[in-house]
Amino acid sequence: MRNDEEHSGERAEPATVPAGDPDTLTEAGELLRALAAPVRIAIVLQLRAGERCVHELVDALGVAQPLISQHLRVLKTAGVVRGRRNGREVVYRLVDDHLAHIVVDAVAHAEEDSEDENASTVNAP
Repeated sequence: MRNDEEHSGERAEPATVPAGDPDTLTEAGELLRALAAPVRIAIVLQLRAGERCVHELVDALGVAQPLISQHLRVLKTAGVVRGRRNGREVVYRLVDDHLAHIVVDAVAHAEEDSEDENASTVNAP
């Protein structure tokens, strides 16, 4: 795994943000744990574009409906998504964009790591 120095070429300054109280850190850990599945990450990325019902997520992600519903339940319990009834369907949306930004940054970081690994493999002697 690369550190900030390798990634940017500069040494990162130590964080000046306080460590936070234990309850806040526990809550942050719960939110991150809720995102710790590829399908849930994909759901968050889909919901960044707007509200979606379950069948739209099934079609977009190619994942079975029961699995989508299970992952939505985890995200809803963690406070990441909210659902509202629209006739016979439940339409889901992100509660706010904070976690979506974290997900986008994590995916971008993973893509950069993957590109760097591929480049080093191609350029290897």
